[in-house]
Amino acid sequence: MPSTSANGITIEYESIGEESRPPLLLVAGLGAQLISWDDELVGLLVDRGFRVIRYDNRDVGRSTWFDGLGVPNALDVLSGTATAPYLIADMADDAAGLLDALGIERAHVVGVSMGGMIAQSLAIWHPDAVATLTSIMSTTGDPAVGAAHDDAVQLLLADPPTDRDGAIAAALAGWRVVGSPGYPADEARIAANAAAAYDRAWHPDGTARQLVAVLASPDRTPDLRRLAVPTLVVHGDADPLIDPSGGEATAQAIPGAELWMLPGVGHDLPPQLFSALADRLAEHCGLAGR
Repeated sequence: MPSTSANGITIEYESIGEESRPPLLLVAGLGAQLISWDDELVGLLVDRGFRVIRYDNRDVGRSTWFDGLGVPNALDVLSGTATAPYLIADMADDAAGLLDALGIERAHVVGVSMGGMIAQSLAIWHPDAVATLTSIMSTTGDPAVGAAHDDAVQLLLADPPTDRDGAIAAALAGWRVVGSPGYPADEARIAANAAAAYDRAWHPDGTARQLVAVLASPDRTPDLRRLAVPTLVVHGDADPLIDPSGGEATAQAIPGAELWMLPGVGHDLPPQLFSALADRLAEHCGLAGR
């Protein structure tokens, strides 16, 4: 996969589909590499008429790692006795830098979980770069909404696995906590995806720094209220990692935003919904029927 220099770092990315098509930027969640955007879903989006761009956020995958900055304790950062190495706004600047490096003036932007926070911040700080915004199973940064349920908090705070088998086991255990109760899990697929992520670039310290960035970043609600971009908010009604109130608050904050609440969906994107999601994104971005 190619890489480019953007916002002072190296960003690994992949562009799929004809360059003449409308660009769709996919922004991954906490600790997730660009391959977390399933090839099947990406193919469906290309079929709908998009040029799809997926990339590794800073500190994961094959983009620049920030190991020299250490891993501050999240509680110390929240109490003000330690500083976060970077914030969500910095990660949004990375996304803007990637688009600029690729010669893309405006893109349809889709972010999932932490990626939704990055996408929101991209729309706030780089409004000319965002044609439409889709925020999936994310939240506003207001601590009063979107809080993780107790079992999901324990998942976030657990020590990371130290080997490949442990990473696969952790992925399966994690799905049992945050996965969609309304959709049967394909455990072989979950295991294969976890193995691929481990083999490509296993980097738990980067995930820890990204989590600190989420916790240390300010509430975006006042800025979201000033957005003037067509927005779709997608959330599962059974999400234990980012409570559905986070998606509801996001839709309430952004003027004219549409909320699509998915019954039986947790904090994942079930493959059974890929086609419906691709259709909805095509409609949202004005490509339906082309």
